[in-house]
Amino acid sequence: MQLKARLMDEAAMSRALMRISHEITEKNKGVEDVVLIGIRRRGVPISERIRDNIKKIEDATVPCGSVDIRFYRDDLTHESEQPVITKADIGADVNDKNVVLVDDVLYTGRTARAAIEAVFTAGRPRSIQFAVLVDRGHRELPIRADYVGKNVPTSRAELIEVRLPEFDGETGVYLMEIE
Repeated sequence: MQLKARLMDEAAMSRALMRISHEITEKNKGVEDVVLIGIRRRGVPISERIRDNIKKIEDATVPCGSVDIRFYRDDLTHESEQPVITKADIGADVNDKNVVLVDDVLYTGRTARAAIEAVFTAGRPRSIQFAVLVDRGHRELPIRADYVGKNVPTSRAELIEVRLPEFDGETGVYLMEIE
């Protein structure tokens, strides 16, 4: 892969996540019944940053869990004939809560759909909202994000790479060209 452009540096990413944090607080009229759930991998540290921002804004601690969607993917049959579906271990009570799923990039919508399915195995939320750092288009399912850090129209020959210190040793969003 070849670097085409740096789309966000650390400061731009922090501003986008702070804006998303304010939007979550406003849309839900506070955060009393909000639960953040990061989609593993990069959605988890992003959800934790949003949680920390909300703590600064509202002086309230929002429950923050995570979900691994590997067993909920609709294309899993390519890997295994009989996938084993188990109850999601989200780490927070989702019953009658406004759940905000958090991910780094929204592309086809399949990861979001799988995360929604995983949430429903853990309980019955009042609502499910979706926050992403980058929406790159090319949806295959009728999924949209409620909160978007940056919209970046891409071609299918391009890739959005979100780099976080927890995994990559740096912070930034990059547009890559697949060679």
